[in-house]
Amino acid sequence: MKLNKVEKLEKSIVELEIAVSKEEFEAAIEKAYRKNIGKFNVPGFRKGKAPLKMIEKLYGRGIFFEDAINLSYPEAYDSAVEESKLDVVGRADVDIKEIDENGDGYVFIAKVPVRPEVKLSQYKGLTAEKREVNVTDEDIAGELERLQKRVARIETKDRAVQKGDTAVIDFEGFVDGVPFEGGKGQSHPLVIGDGQFIPGFEDQLIGAMPNSEVDVKVTFPEEYHAKDLAGKDAVFKCKVLEVKETILPALDDEFAKDVSEFDALDALKEDLKKKLLEQRERNANGEFEEKIIDQILEGMEVEIPEAMYERQLDQIMEDYAYKLQMQGMQLDAYLKMNQLDIESFRTIFKPQAERQVKTMLALQKISELEGITASDEELEKEYTNVAEKYNMEVSKVKEFLTADTLKNELVVNRTVDLIRDSATSVKPAEGENTDTDKKSDTEKKPAAKKSTTAKKSTTEKKTTKKD
Repeated sequence: MKLNKVEKLEKSIVELEIAVSKEEFEAAIEKAYRKNIGKFNVPGFRKGKAPLKMIEKLYGRGIFFEDAINLSYPEAYDSAVEESKLDVVGRADVDIKEIDENGDGYVFIAKVPVRPEVKLSQYKGLTAEKREVNVTDEDIAGELERLQKRVARIETKDRAVQKGDTAVIDFEGFVDGVPFEGGKGQSHPLVIGDGQFIPGFEDQLIGAMPNSEVDVKVTFPEEYHAKDLAGKDAVFKCKVLEVKETILPALDDEFAKDVSEFDALDALKEDLKKKLLEQRERNANGEFEEKIIDQILEGMEVEIPEAMYERQLDQIMEDYAYKLQMQGMQLDAYLKMNQLDIESFRTIFKPQAERQVKTMLALQKISELEGITASDEELEKEYTNVAEKYNMEVSKVKEFLTADTLKNELVVNRTVDLIRDSATSVKPAEGENTDTDKKSDTEKKPAAKKSTTAKKSTTEKKTTKKD
């Protein structure tokens, strides 16, 4: 292999011109011949026994060239990448530039996405808004109600549907009198007032008796995910099969004993308040970190190859598919149910992937500038922490969590800590301190630390497009 040229292109792409010698190509032709010899019937020879020269004479000198190229260019490419000391971050586009008709070697071009150079402006001593958090009596009441629902009794009632009931329904949706895909369900338990269905749907079931039929008329929202239904009027023909009432237990000390380790309701309330406050503080800190990172990204200069975005999108898709699988659903079925194809679904997550890649590059650059590392001793300690958290053996944790991944996560977390601790928080302007945690205290997470630590993929190694 001879590396003829190394040229930097835009968007962190490096073009390599690589020559494969006559000797290397002849060795690859021999391999291709051995691989395919059983396919040839040559007069005078048993199948699979004809010599290379005889097959070339009958079928032409170039009969094995394509297979020989496919067998030889990956090794030549790997050697060229190693010689040029490139930090490859995705698959290369390979194009055969020229091949000697006599088989005296060939030249190919590899356009290789590499880790981009990152330039940062200020990343320490930044200022960002941080909202104040609190927990009200109303919040505690909401938490208690959630606990009540966990242990509530469900009774079937022979009466009309009321708000808060669970109506078990069969339904089928029609637009212009034609049923549409994904608009049919049977024995579906619908909690009236939870807002599971399109706005206005649940209210129209209030007052319906068991075994009665109701035509529910709704309009799909303009921003509805299924574009062919967005903004359209629809009629759902529903049959109410059962009406079920949720009967909550009384809020007293006995209730506290049933749902927690506490003997008194007041103690349970104090614990709920403490945990809710801690959760909201974590969320506020996470939002504060994101605002700081936004400022860092605004001042960052970098040319990111598209391959990095695509690889992060692949990771997001893999994680999403895994979560669906844990819920008993395959990604293909989920997409079909929501009338989406994989490309449109990837498009939804592209802004998220782009931000994650930019954030990862920024944090890696900061950790490099600040000399932030994680020692082997710290790594082992973190393995132990993870094992204790999930009640697993350390050896089992190491099977699914590589040392590189965990070390990278430690470094990223410390880097986020550095930029957060050096920053100054200010109160939001009056009227902007909305406590967004009241909608969901369990879904929000400090996104900076977790979302930027992508699992290291084997595709990060030196790979090419081989198909």
